[in-house]
Amino acid sequence: MDKTVALELKNVTKTFGRVVANKDVNLTLNRGEILAILGENGSGKTTLMNMIAGIYYPDEGAIFVDGEEAVIRSPKDAYDYKIGMVHQHFKLVDVFTAGENIALGLRDGKKFRMKEINARVTEIAEKYGFHVDVKKKIYEMSVSEKQTVEIVKVLYRGAEILILDEPTAVLTPQETDKLFAVLRRMRDDGKSILIITHKLHEVLALSDRVSVLRKGEYAGTVNTAETNESELTEMMVGKKIALNINRSTPQNVCDRLAVEHVNCVNREGVKVLDDVSFTARAGEILGVAGIAGSGQRELLEAIAGLQKLSGGAITYFDPQNGERVNLCDKTPTQIRDLGVRLSFVPEDRLGMGLVGNMDIVDNMMLRSYRKGKWGMLDRKNPKGLADDIIRKLEVVTPGVHTPVRRLSGGNVQKVLVGREIALTPTVLMAAYPVRGLDINSSYTIYNLLNKQKESGVAVIFVGEDLDVLLELCDRILVIGGGTVTGIVDGRTATKEEVGLLMTKFRRTEETQETAGEENHDS
Repeated sequence: MDKTVALELKNVTKTFGRVVANKDVNLTLNRGEILAILGENGSGKTTLMNMIAGIYYPDEGAIFVDGEEAVIRSPKDAYDYKIGMVHQHFKLVDVFTAGENIALGLRDGKKFRMKEINARVTEIAEKYGFHVDVKKKIYEMSVSEKQTVEIVKVLYRGAEILILDEPTAVLTPQETDKLFAVLRRMRDDGKSILIITHKLHEVLALSDRVSVLRKGEYAGTVNTAETNESELTEMMVGKKIALNINRSTPQNVCDRLAVEHVNCVNREGVKVLDDVSFTARAGEILGVAGIAGSGQRELLEAIAGLQKLSGGAITYFDPQNGERVNLCDKTPTQIRDLGVRLSFVPEDRLGMGLVGNMDIVDNMMLRSYRKGKWGMLDRKNPKGLADDIIRKLEVVTPGVHTPVRRLSGGNVQKVLVGREIALTPTVLMAAYPVRGLDINSSYTIYNLLNKQKESGVAVIFVGEDLDVLLELCDRILVIGGGTVTGIVDGRTATKEEVGLLMTKFRRTEETQETAGEENHDS
């Protein structure tokens, strides 16, 4: 049976100065279909979606909705064409309830009656299998709950075409399965869904068809049932790529870092780390799994000396002389000089570790400028390091003297991670090192981390993709609500086992709250 075309792009081109983000892109989305958009970093995926959502306007070409040419100059225009986009970073007001956020900014000529709004929201949620507490404040919600509010928000505005940008980036496997079940119900109800994701196994599990962009140009569309990960990767990159994480057997393993009963309280007085204990070993990769905001960042910053502890100890076993060094007595600079390196890739990649207005060479020098003599800086070695990182990690840049703020997010990330790996650490803490990277670049980073492990480095890897954690790591530390809920063997543990440990703390909290309510009622 022929599909009805809901959205069509014809020869769409978008440039920013001399940079061509999209060139002559042709794309078709059918009614009642899930279409995945794949492409390397800088291939123009987000730019293309932003044109459909009204954030950018095409320089050339045309967009057709239900067979008629559409002029989309703003997100409001997009909603008029029943197009809604759920961004990776949510656009919600924390102090408002779910219902208030969903209705916020909507001008339909009707009086603002929260009771009617909440009833309509509940109706939409029940239709597709969402669970939304309309009176719950955003700041009280988990990541998956916030995402649900964003999806219901576009449905409330009547969207028939939905664009989802990396919707599973910070979800547990169980939450991902629930989201996919909802998206399938929406598809079966006639909704058309565009989804951007770098996780190929999710593409194959969810989508009906896959469209691929390569260097801003349309590379083709295939039926999901007729393709595989290798074929999709070849379409993205233009050549065959081996998608294998070569996890080696740990050799000469010894304790390098011991974290004992660590507690940490943030500026708001909230306990973010609660009695955390574990050991990181040289020659091993220790994975850290957890729902976003469970204390992963604070844990790594505590080890690096960037977070003040309220209790506990962190001991470093110096490989030079075997001495035990108390890191709690050291400054961040002294800890770094011992060889403990923190490579943290936050949502704002330029907010930690790199200076946007500096070029790549100067950002290499941020780790070595104190070594200069008589006020003279050594620029030769940092330039060599910059050239090496650009070559090995295939950083797309006009040159080493290009300010990093002009690079794409993925290439900024490569510069940051590459610099830390190149500085011969004894402990390397890599937090979200592949966040937002395409599949080819991600595997390059995974194999670099494995090489660090083989050279005797103790690697602590905080990741979002459980499949990768299980394939890359020797042991996996699971953290929930600032406390350790389990440590499992990466070779024998299952994704479901780790996912349940990730939600263990949340379920314990919910059980306690329910018990408290029952006692109060009685």
